[in-house]
Amino acid sequence: MSPVNESLFEFPCDFPIKVMGKSHPDFTETIIAVVQQFDAGFDVARIETRPSSGGNYVGLTVTVRALSREHLDDIYRALTGHPMVSVVL
Repeated sequence: MSPVNESLFEFPCDFPIKVMGKSHPDFTETIIAVVQQFDAGFDVARIETRPSSGGNYVGLTVTVRALSREHLDDIYRALTGHPMVSVVL
């Protein structure tokens, strides 16, 4: 039997994270700055942007290079703690 804390992912790996927040002219640039604190090689060309149907919110899919479970958790904590971010999946 495998240990309970064993990860389902093999690290390092590319990991997509969905980040949603209210539409704001600086939202994408702000999220890029947060992610780059943890992933210096982050490729901004791989960001997928989806505005909500009403245009009040925007969703970004950012693909990070996660080096470990702890690294990924740090990225999630930084994103969820940012005041411009409503949801991180």
